[in-house]
Amino acid sequence: MNARYDVAIIGSGPAGISAAINAKVRNKSVVVFGDKDLSSKIAKAPEIKNYLGLPKVTGKQLKDSFNRHIEEMGIEINTSKINTVYAMGDYFALKADEQFYEATAVIVATGVEMAKPLMGETEFLGNGVGYCATCDAHLYKGKTAVVVGYNEESVEEANYISEIVDKIYFVPMYEDDHKLNSRVAVIKGMPMAIQGDGKVERLVFKDQEIETDAVFILKDSVGLEQLVPGLEMDEMHIKVNRNLETNLEGLFAAGDITGKPYQYLKSAGEGQVAALNAVSYVDKLKKN
Repeated sequence: MNARYDVAIIGSGPAGISAAINAKVRNKSVVVFGDKDLSSKIAKAPEIKNYLGLPKVTGKQLKDSFNRHIEEMGIEINTSKINTVYAMGDYFALKADEQFYEATAVIVATGVEMAKPLMGETEFLGNGVGYCATCDAHLYKGKTAVVVGYNEESVEEANYISEIVDKIYFVPMYEDDHKLNSRVAVIKGMPMAIQGDGKVERLVFKDQEIETDAVFILKDSVGLEQLVPGLEMDEMHIKVNRNLETNLEGLFAAGDITGKPYQYLKSAGEGQVAALNAVSYVDKLKKN
């Protein structure tokens, strides 16, 4: 039987951390899914001039302050990557690879993904396009797959599925010394489109194309259309009201994912608002 948390938070930036602290202060059981470094966006900021009470703080200093705060609160970051959130009536089931977590309320604080989907990405989702290579690699045993990688985790997944598929290509979307095994072929270039007839057949670049049966696009955050089925969007943002409630009862959103301005302090404030309303929602259900 899966343990059920009062509040599950997806994202460990300012909105997610603020939400976790405020829910924990109100004696709610909390799980935060995110990165051990909390937010790469914050960590890379050379100087932040408008964070209240911390003039000219560096991104690293702010991240370290967040870490100290959650450590004092006894909040740990769960690095499992949530692939799908299912609304189950009076609770939510959150799927991470083959494991499920349960929560009465969920706060989505994933930040906004600026890169637009590849042409054909949404069309072939579930028919050769996926966001979790380790989940679906067995479907392509003896076939060809491409990993379009935006983070270090994508390297690990490429190495893992190289033992399953017949041929594997890795397309790096960031600069690093990628520690890939000898079975993984690296393709440099910008992917333009995913094409096929009913299912994925090729990945097209500006000056070449690769025949493949699968394209795994591995970013820090999963596409929201897959993450939360039925979630109402406003272009690339989640549609919320002033209480940061979404169209799904018990599911809230906070931070950049709700829209501009993309500011750390705005995100932290929204994290608090979302947490307070999530706590009220949980308390209301417990009384019934």
